[in-house]
Amino acid sequence: MSLEVLILSTRAADYARLLTAAPLPPLALHVAASHTEAEPWLATCEVVLADPPLVRPLLDRMTALRWLQSTYAGVETLTAPGLRRDYQLTNARGVFGEMMAEYVLGYLIMHERRGWQRFLAQRERRWEPAWPGRLRGKTLGLIGVGSIGAEIARVAHCFGLRVLGYTRASEGCPHVDRYFHGDALAEMAAVCDYLAASLPNTDASRHLIDRAVLAALPAHALLINVGRGGTVDEDALVEALQAGRIAGAVLDVFQTEPLPPDHPLWTLPNVIITSHTAALSFPEDIAPLFAENLQRYVAGQELRYRIDFERGY
Repeated sequence: MSLEVLILSTRAADYARLLTAAPLPPLALHVAASHTEAEPWLATCEVVLADPPLVRPLLDRMTALRWLQSTYAGVETLTAPGLRRDYQLTNARGVFGEMMAEYVLGYLIMHERRGWQRFLAQRERRWEPAWPGRLRGKTLGLIGVGSIGAEIARVAHCFGLRVLGYTRASEGCPHVDRYFHGDALAEMAAVCDYLAASLPNTDASRHLIDRAVLAALPAHALLINVGRGGTVDEDALVEALQAGRIAGAVLDVFQTEPLPPDHPLWTLPNVIITSHTAALSFPEDIAPLFAENLQRYVAGQELRYRIDFERGY
């Protein structure tokens, strides 16, 4: 008998095409791009591949659910208090590091080469001969050195950057020149030219970048957040940016998304907002990960990237 698998995603058809071509055990794939399309299979599918926002309202009706593979890295939508936890939840890992590294290094280069200023000067037909900066010899501080932070560190070294890492305890990335832990985040920030955060949304990470950390950053420093919006105290950040206490910020994520139209971050001249697009879930990347886990599931083996509901990651 074929295993019933529900694919619930805005890119469901692409996932189905990729999985159909993969060497997998017999499957009954049910493809849905909306709640309505998923209705017929909510009570029969024990395995679900889904976008978290789409599947959350349906969790209590999925009576056969045993394993849910998220298409996202962030799963706070599914680990919130009060939601069911009687199934295995796995997320997407190991596929976003390259995109995140492109994003972070791309904006660091844009910042040093004065890309935005030169674009504005061109629009005004104004010659802008100011000298650019350079990455080599500068210091990048990473808040979080998981698979994403480790890849950012690797690529940063290729540009001659010194890399510092702030983690809970681990020191496994060979591309980090020095590690900081515990209460030492402000100490690390004080010697950074750039500070980049890639943390998940947890109680421990909430407002980790607070007034003290922002005050410790040098005035020329650039903040980049590609993790979760809750990591940054946005009120404190707005104050620091308005007062010119840091040079600027590149922000992909926010405490409230979409960012409200009246939020002051929209109009600050030293802020770039990228609307949570730093590293999207491409089916070509997620489908192989799911296929590998599906083979493990059928064989009764431990699933990779399983989420601890209490920790949220």
